[in-house]
Amino acid sequence: MRIAVMGSGSWGTAFAMVLADADNEVVLWSRDPRLAGTITHEHLNPDYHPGIPLPPSLVATADPATALADAEVVVLAVPAQSLRANLDAWAPLLPEGAVLVSLMKGIEQGTSLRMSEVAAQVAGVPDSRVAVVSGPNLAREIAQRQPAATTVACPDEDVAERLSDACTTAYFRPYWTTDVVGTEIGGSVKNVIALANGMAVGMGYGENAQSALITRGLAEMTRLGTALGASPITFLGLAGIGDLIATCQSPLSRNRTFGEHLGRGRSLAEATEITTQTCEGVKSCRSILDLAAANGVDMPITEQVVQVVHHGLDPRHMLRAFMNRATKAESEAG
Repeated sequence: MRIAVMGSGSWGTAFAMVLADADNEVVLWSRDPRLAGTITHEHLNPDYHPGIPLPPSLVATADPATALADAEVVVLAVPAQSLRANLDAWAPLLPEGAVLVSLMKGIEQGTSLRMSEVAAQVAGVPDSRVAVVSGPNLAREIAQRQPAATTVACPDEDVAERLSDACTTAYFRPYWTTDVVGTEIGGSVKNVIALANGMAVGMGYGENAQSALITRGLAEMTRLGTALGASPITFLGLAGIGDLIATCQSPLSRNRTFGEHLGRGRSLAEATEITTQTCEGVKSCRSILDLAAANGVDMPITEQVVQVVHHGLDPRHMLRAFMNRATKAESEAG
């Protein structure tokens, strides 16, 4: 396939490498002409993956029209909250019949729309032409060609299978599903739980506390997903518990690391400056809580993360509020 990857950040570059290694013709769009030239001529992305060689066949450009020309698949790899503005500009350039693939793990602020919903709305394409990729995919490890697996989701089963084939390599193993809602909710909510888990780590709490947060976080994401029509089985797979574990436990996770800074007493501004890259959990947590409220879903961990990130609550009080909730049967909501 000819594939355009729109976004040369950490995950966009790593996924472009996977696609090129799978023998696709891949063009990577970067907003930075300097970086585009380095990727094309030196086969390196020093800004995001220093020292890791990229496939010689991978080329980059700063011109979106060049990147999108004749593309059968368009991979969207920009920060979630910038998708609408970027896609507004790119929509007239999209080839007719191209499949849009979202790598983004967030919920849009103001609308509480999932990224696939934003893509379909802005590009004016049917849901059957919008897919998502989500799973335990820490970009640095994939760029190093360490073994990894992922979920490819699309309402059209044939498209999901075709995309899975297009990103299969010796080190990257996709599984496909038609459950787009569950795949996206898992990918979005896990960032918020990772923020909470990072705060616990930053405050010096151990494995018991972290396991409790991860397990109850899984319950939160499952409640929200099933309320929106997702299959509960999705949350037991790569896009659910798999991604949740990786994001909560790995020091490579931006959201966990951001949470650690907050747990150690740094301010939101300080944590943002140190982290430098986009932390989707920070951007999306309030939108996720709004989506939950609109659907009558209780999400106590997400609620407390919003209090810390957007209302200045001390992380120590966040964990105290979580622990002081009334006891109930484990199968009950909340």
